[in-house]
Amino acid sequence: VQLQASGGGLVQAGDSLRLSCAASGRTFSSHAMGWFRQVRGNEREFVAAISLGGTITDYADSVKGRFTISRDNAKNTVFLQMNSLKPEDTAVYYCAARWRDVAITPNDFNFWGQGTEVTVSS
Repeated sequence: VQLQASGGGLVQAGDSLRLSCAASGRTFSSHAMGWFRQVRGNEREFVAAISLGGTITDYADSVKGRFTISRDNAKNTVFLQMNSLKPEDTAVYYCAARWRDVAITPNDFNFWGQGTEVTVSS
């Protein structure tokens, strides 16, 4: 599975952004998907994850109620809708894929996109 993330940018606090991650291949619907973020010098941290069919989602406490993960298996795409953005959401955001089961640990994911940068100014 090859992943291509997009949708990042520079926004102000309180604004919204929608990240997209397009996947190649015919097995997208067999992979759980996740979004992670990383600030330079820090470890990559979990943001959100979604199950194969989209019925199960999980979020980091820091983004609950503000971010929504979703997927469109017909279009091989996973999304991250980010509302009420805060300066502390500034990071490079990565999408990731894992065969079958949902997970929240970076090491559990096998495939990674290249990252898209999100900067939130105060």
